Amino acid sequence: MALILFNKPYGVLCQFSPERGGPPRPTLADFVQRPGVYPAGRLDTDSEGLLLLTDDGRLQSRIADPRFKMAKTYLAQVEGEPDEAALASLRKGVTLKDGQTLPAEAERIDDPALWPRDPPVRFRKSVPDCWISLTIREGKNRQVRRMTAAVGHPTLRLVRWRVGDWSLDGIAPGEWQEV
Repeated sequence: MALILFNKPYGVLCQFSPERGGPPRPTLADFVQRPGVYPAGRLDTDSEGLLLLTDDGRLQSRIADPRFKMAKTYLAQVEGEPDEAALASLRKGVTLKDGQTLPAEAERIDDPALWPRDPPVRFRKSVPDCWISLTIREGKNRQVRRMTAAVGHPTLRLVRWRVGDWSLDGIAPGEWQEV
């Protein structure tokens, strides 16, 4: 069984084959030359961070299937400065167009020591921003971005830091390690 921890850079498609039509974008094949592994879950093109790849179908299901409620922790740079009420809303679950989210763990954190993003997040002097850590146990499409927007703090940058017991610690963007 193979399990790969990959630090997916911003702008990389979460698949091995290129998209048809549209501008060419980098894919997992540009970074991971390990045959037979597939992503366990997805990360949007404009999200960064930990992506697990495996050749084990059962493990892939355990990681990606919402029935198993595996914890996924994200570091989100958000517009504005969420107050305790906004964080409490995230903690109890927010209502999105496709239903109520499960309760999340949410807290403000100091700016994390992350790599620079390319392209950088747009900076606006007149609008403050801050970082929050958000741990969810489901995987609705673009869920973290929609949750932060629902409480009035759109996400500017999103990095998945941890999935279950696996973390991105020590893995540079575009790099991977097998565990």
